[in-house]
Amino acid sequence: MSQPFKDAVGFCKTIMRNGYDAYVVNIRLQALTLDESGEEKELDICTDASLAELQKYFPTMEESKDKGIIGTLKEGDVMFYFYAADVDDASYVGEAVASMTPRLLKRLEKRGDIPLSSVCPFIPKAKDTYADFADFAEGKIRFKGDSDQALKKDYSLAYRAMRFAANFDKEIEANSWVAIVRNSRHILEFVPMADFLDEWHKVEAESMHRFFHLLFDSMLLHGLIPEVAALSRVKQIRNSEEGTEETVLEHTFNVMQTYPEELPYDWKGTVACLFHDVGKLYTAEFYEDKWNFLQHHRVGAKVVRRILKRLRFEEQDIDLICDLVQNHMRPHFMLTDKGIRRLRSLDEYPRIMEMVKADIKSRDGSWREFNHNLKMAERADIPDNEIEPMLDGNRIMEMTQLNPGPIIGKIREDLLKAQIAGNVNTDDEAEQFVYDYVSKNKI
Repeated sequence: MSQPFKDAVGFCKTIMRNGYDAYVVNIRLQALTLDESGEEKELDICTDASLAELQKYFPTMEESKDKGIIGTLKEGDVMFYFYAADVDDASYVGEAVASMTPRLLKRLEKRGDIPLSSVCPFIPKAKDTYADFADFAEGKIRFKGDSDQALKKDYSLAYRAMRFAANFDKEIEANSWVAIVRNSRHILEFVPMADFLDEWHKVEAESMHRFFHLLFDSMLLHGLIPEVAALSRVKQIRNSEEGTEETVLEHTFNVMQTYPEELPYDWKGTVACLFHDVGKLYTAEFYEDKWNFLQHHRVGAKVVRRILKRLRFEEQDIDLICDLVQNHMRPHFMLTDKGIRRLRSLDEYPRIMEMVKADIKSRDGSWREFNHNLKMAERADIPDNEIEPMLDGNRIMEMTQLNPGPIIGKIREDLLKAQIAGNVNTDDEAEQFVYDYVSKNKI
């Protein structure tokens, strides 16, 4: 090994001992051009250390004005060029180690070993969020240049393109879209979950249903959250009166789209809508000519906890979303005074009620139970000792033909106790209670 290369290796060792990475770029090719007569000797090094850090070890290093070059260091008759190393976890594996630099390419071209136009070197550098995308004024989301090459440099661009398409309500350009689909396996393999979550968190609540539509259509959802993607193969009746079928995934996207209309910007609530029916995958049973999903909310909450842990959500967010999934079925049934008070005691009561409204809207379902529970919720604000019986004294005397007296007060008192206990919930039930009471006590 010649002295210049020994010096270069020594520089790399110094950098690595201080906790950074460094290596000599393509020693084999650089050796071919190092001793060309009549030319200044040059050697290229890649490192993830900053200029300020490098100057601590090499005080004579000077800052370079060339893009991609951190600095230059003159040692004897050799000029060492320090390039920025690839530190992006989502870049293409074949480009993770720089094998070519613009200066080396020029030297090889002069030798006649390679035409400069035949290779497009990848020297990583800082860039803004929109750097790899064409102007949005085109009306579509499009990668600059060759779509496949753009993705190879940073596979996380696929998720960013979907985020832009969802938030700005634009289509992804055809060639960019097919490149995402074609490279879906690499995207799932190379992009860290943290990068996916970062893009997901930047998707607006109102746009999240579009984002997950794109994830599903590109087959990425199948690798990220297969439990949700599988809902596309689980069917249910959309509306019991019409008897039309839909997939649970279609219903899920519709609920996500409807939910933010009532609670705008509620990102976590919309995520709960994404997972609210995931338990149907595990509880689906076909009998009596229809699909049944008994206790899908409880099973779903357990499944969602496992999914969110895998996706590395924060613990407090996991608890909140799982609580919403577990309790989203409560308002679908007519609740008693006791039941509505228990529901109202939950911290996430407003979100639960909005999830149910979105669920009903998305299926054109019946509002009967929901409206009943709203009336009961109004009563839940009244302390027990201030609640009035459903029937007044005049109505009780009219029904029973009894005369005014203490017995009327006793009937009203027992009726009130039955209401609070949840045994009487409607006017019809209140009247039947009075008839049964009179008959039982032989009044």
